[in-house]
Amino acid sequence: MCSGRVDLAHILRAFASGVDGVFVGGCRLGECNYITHGNYHALNLVLLTQRILARIGLNPERLRVAFMSAGEGNRFVEVVDDFTRKIRDIGLLGQAEGLDKTAMNTELAEVSRLVPYIKIEKHAKLTARLENESEYTDHFTVEEIDQLLDEVVCYHIDPEKCQACMICRRRCPVDAIDGGKNRIHVIDQDRCIKCGTCLDVCPSRFGAVDKIVGMPVPPPPPEAQRILKRKAKA
Repeated sequence: MCSGRVDLAHILRAFASGVDGVFVGGCRLGECNYITHGNYHALNLVLLTQRILARIGLNPERLRVAFMSAGEGNRFVEVVDDFTRKIRDIGLLGQAEGLDKTAMNTELAEVSRLVPYIKIEKHAKLTARLENESEYTDHFTVEEIDQLLDEVVCYHIDPEKCQACMICRRRCPVDAIDGGKNRIHVIDQDRCIKCGTCLDVCPSRFGAVDKIVGMPVPPPPPEAQRILKRKAKA
């Protein structure tokens, strides 16, 4: 019902499935039927995704957004026909850009894995409503996207500092932390959405959670070494 429902994951999934082009249509900016102004979010999302596609090596013109009212059937036909012609001119996905299919799909899969992180990091810009449409030209810059994907944030629990208090495990919104009583906690990096909750809730007296930027995460300790041996009380 609203273009604001379109998600980065939806668009990336479409391209990963071999679709040559994706079109997003929404109500005219400033004329939202639900007063949520989700069409601004759709515009921001498309601009962000176009930058990501360009980084992968795909033609950003494979993705287009346009705004029109429900009564503008003629305009809808014109816009879609024009987009269809454009995609035909560009050619088959990846092949026209000279990309190896396997490498392209690997890149798309990696970005798809980072969707929650990207949405958290770029939340302010994705929800922005700029008054002048011309300001959207450089809403997201090439350098900004390069930094976003080259300096990915990760969180790691230092096994030497973890006290198995289970606070971070309970507070993790996606259950990405494995652990238990007297068992050193480990973050599942594949499930982690990089929200930073674990860092925020870890008691300062422990300081067990590290924020790692653009670097590999240390491997978890062997299972046999995850049992926390506490000193007996005198």
